[in-house]
Amino acid sequence: MTAPAHDAPALTDEQNAVVEQPVDALTLVTAAAGSGKTHTLIRRLGRLVERGDVAPRDVLALSFSRASVRELRRRLTGYGDAGHVRAQTFDSWALDLLMQVKADQDWRSASFDERIREAAKALDDGLADDLYEDLRHVVVDEVQDLMGERRELVRTLLERFDCGFTVVGDPAQAIYGFQLEDTARRAGETNRFFDRLRSTFAEELVELHLTRNFRAATDEARLALPHGPALRTGAEQGGGGDDLYETLRSELRSALPVGKLEDDHVVDHVADPDGTAAVLCRTNGQALLVSSRLHSAGVAHRLQRGAQDRAAPAWLARFFAPESGPTLTRESFDAVLAEHADAAVDPDTAWRALASTAAGRTGRTVDLRRLRDAVSNGLLPDELAAAPPAAVVVSSFHRAKGLEFDRVVVADPGPLREAPEIDAAEEARVLYVAMTRSRTELLRMDPVDSRRVGLHQGTRRWQRYGFKNWQRFGMESTADDVHADDPAGTAEFTDDPHGLQRYLSTEVSAGDPIVLDRVCDESLEDRESPPYLVRHAGRPIGIVSERFRRDLYRVLNVNRGFVPRNFPYEITDVRVDTVETVTGSPAAGKIAGLGDHGVWTAPRLTGLGRFHFRREEADE
Repeated sequence: MTAPAHDAPALTDEQNAVVEQPVDALTLVTAAAGSGKTHTLIRRLGRLVERGDVAPRDVLALSFSRASVRELRRRLTGYGDAGHVRAQTFDSWALDLLMQVKADQDWRSASFDERIREAAKALDDGLADDLYEDLRHVVVDEVQDLMGERRELVRTLLERFDCGFTVVGDPAQAIYGFQLEDTARRAGETNRFFDRLRSTFAEELVELHLTRNFRAATDEARLALPHGPALRTGAEQGGGGDDLYETLRSELRSALPVGKLEDDHVVDHVADPDGTAAVLCRTNGQALLVSSRLHSAGVAHRLQRGAQDRAAPAWLARFFAPESGPTLTRESFDAVLAEHADAAVDPDTAWRALASTAAGRTGRTVDLRRLRDAVSNGLLPDELAAAPPAAVVVSSFHRAKGLEFDRVVVADPGPLREAPEIDAAEEARVLYVAMTRSRTELLRMDPVDSRRVGLHQGTRRWQRYGFKNWQRFGMESTADDVHADDPAGTAEFTDDPHGLQRYLSTEVSAGDPIVLDRVCDESLEDRESPPYLVRHAGRPIGIVSERFRRDLYRVLNVNRGFVPRNFPYEITDVRVDTVETVTGSPAAGKIAGLGDHGVWTAPRLTGLGRFHFRREEADE
């Protein structure tokens, strides 16, 4: 067996069989939940480089989730040269490929799906043959989540280049079929990539399995594990979803109950200071309700963001101060970071991430213009843009995939709805994912009452609504809801921009309550609400964005013949998600005395807001 790095645990026989495969082996690994998959992949990559089979630059590691990629990168740093292996999400890799083989187009502004589609076409047309002529091995993680065009992209990569691969996945955890609206096509996609590998590579394919669970340390945490094989078989052969779903729900009902969301027992269990905890819900709307309840009880927590919802940390803005030059040295970086960044930020990791994103000409500095572009286009690496760790997390079942916690409270999702779009087998797999996130305690909460909360299809925001179909009582706040083109204090309200930047740095924290305060009664633009101030402890710290105003108008525009006239005078139950670095008008920044880079900080909002209307306005 290979020698572990530092204090890494020894490999099991199953894991070692994966690690010791030759560099040109075509390997398909089925890895059950909690089976040490990431540890095995790290050791696999470390072993390939250690024994001289490949140079790090000749290996490509791809995964569906940013969390998986971030963890791969972090842990590979302990394995010598293997720390230089390229690890990317499928979307990030597709963008990099296009920017090298079709550099004359602006791929950053293209949609994710368009990038994936065009990258697959570029591979198929041979445009990347020179780029990957030395590619020796590809690692693909979370392959069960590859659907449609992403699946075709990876298939083209593996079939076009003469290289080995290690493909890892678990059909029992395939939960992203909902991205395909056609339920018949969705069922056919579930195991399609596995089937394609088996038919294409036939006898050359080596199939291995990781079956031992290392995550669940107690019987209660293992409740769902015995049903993994049946879910896997169902994904491979189809059928059996209704029975499996009800079986898993029955197992969940045998877990220790904590009562209803409104009960103090829920808060007591989640707020226990020992270890990490999560409350997991079937929908993001339910997660918003849970988050609101925990906030009202004073429980600090983080609402899990979506995969594409990333924030640039506030300390980045410090490098763009008025006195900064065009480049950033390591010495200046360390000095600023020591003064302004959170203690959890590792300077070496942060510097490497900055240098990989925006290296200067010498390779020993960071080009601030390139760094600004990366912030503006959402291209910061996950080491910089990931949400900070939290002792308590609230999440939907889907967004919790790949995460683990000491204590998990699973909200009972209730019986299956009878609707054409419901895929019973996938619902069973989604529940299985939620029930396998716990290390020690698995608890059950009664179903979250979300009857008066729904997803507004036009804006894709969750909303509160009443018993009458025209009643709207609240709307979700999301990323990009705060105006970023101008520094706070220079548009819609007047305040000292420097003072507001200091206030955001020292007085505003994640979870703080926010009130959105209407500036005027009438809308100033067609099909938009009036502007709103973003108030923190009574002080304006920003204004809402044009996108927020458009979406608020659409939420209140309950039918085609209706024109909203009455807008809420204030919106409460909004919270600070984080303070982030944003980009805006360089001219506006210069006028405000914040330098000419066009970079400053702004609050990012979250929460299921609650509308407040004045009675006299409602009567009009």
